[in-house]
Amino acid sequence: MTETSASTTTELTPDPHYGPVVSRLASEFSGVHHTATVTRCVDAARHGAQEVTGSAAPELVERIARQHLQVLALAFAEQR
Repeated sequence: MTETSASTTTELTPDPHYGPVVSRLASEFSGVHHTATVTRCVDAARHGAQEVTGSAAPELVERIARQHLQVLALAFAEQR
């Protein structure tokens, strides 16, 4: 159950501080989500954490992004 290519946009360049987070999650969700989707989720998690807590530790960003990616995977699975 993978994403359709219609949802793919140009690859985003991850913030260097969060590159390892993107790499881990892209590996974890390979075959499920494109790297661009993982990058967008990490970026959204980073902005959300910054807005809510005033900081965005990579560990927190990774947990938030992982949860978002899991929810997206479930939504894709239900569409099939």
